[in-house]
Amino acid sequence: MNINILGIESSCDDTSAAVLQNGVLRSNVIASQQVHIAYGGVVPELASRAHQANIIPVVDQALKKAGMKPEDIHGIAYTRGPGLMGSLLVGTSFAKGFSIARKIPAMDVNHLHAHILSGFVLQPDKPNKTPQFPFLSLLVSGGHTQIVAVRDYFEYEIIGETIDDAAGEAFDKCAKVMGLGYPGGPAIDRLSKEGNPDAFALSKPHIQGLDFSFSGLKTSFLYLVRDQLTENPRFIEENTADLCASLQTTICEILMDKLVKASKQTGIREICLGGGVSANSGLRNFAAETAKKQRWNLHLPELSFTTDNAAMVAIVGYYKYLRGEFASLDMTPAARISAL
Repeated sequence: MNINILGIESSCDDTSAAVLQNGVLRSNVIASQQVHIAYGGVVPELASRAHQANIIPVVDQALKKAGMKPEDIHGIAYTRGPGLMGSLLVGTSFAKGFSIARKIPAMDVNHLHAHILSGFVLQPDKPNKTPQFPFLSLLVSGGHTQIVAVRDYFEYEIIGETIDDAAGEAFDKCAKVMGLGYPGGPAIDRLSKEGNPDAFALSKPHIQGLDFSFSGLKTSFLYLVRDQLTENPRFIEENTADLCASLQTTICEILMDKLVKASKQTGIREICLGGGVSANSGLRNFAAETAKKQRWNLHLPELSFTTDNAAMVAIVGYYKYLRGEFASLDMTPAARISAL
């Protein structure tokens, strides 16, 4: 019997719906919200309103692309958190309504758990190489930077995380100073390819253990720009590519140094990347080079699975469906990971 799972993702500013059949991707539709660009960041109220407008058309398109109807779906998975409360409420409410109307189970999903298992989404007509347990997941996104030891689909432990800013936040905040707009990560990635990574020396934190810190790096970058602008008002304009290259290289080095340390401490050489920042070409290159030196078995996610998407939500829902772990209708979304 085929098991068809509909996934819903609405944790931040992307409305997404996906359909998996026996873990194989049939569709993955994402509606991005351009309204936030003018504000230099996500505006929660505008995000939730956009989700309300997008959720039904996105689900309809996902079902049509999968060649299915609502009655063909056996279970619906939705992001319960963490994320923006208003945005989460839209996805949660839709999933509950769909579950009640179709008399099918719903599966609540931890957004970060979905990023970790994104590498298990199978794609038709492609060689699918899924991670082997145990593996280490470097999860890097706009709001989270973590190293997670994953021993089974539902057995994982956070062994390192940021104590302040996440890597994605450092990219976005420094990009804002340079006038590169929002989101800043893709712009820095693009411009860094034209710059000299050794042009500027930026501060690297000395944090014990496997935890990260990007606040000091961000502050040293801001001070550098401020001091140089005092002497040369055209400093940013004349050095944007070099600034981007130096910043990106420093962030990648910080991430890789901790990941190497985690691999040596745990003895795990199966390595996965996940989250929006894992789309960064510099990080992917650093990871590939480090994997050769450390003899890792490296898994880099497809770019379509790095950003917030419903396919990764659906794969967690699929494994929950197989285990019979269903969400009650009185379950509420949680903005913070500690409340999940």
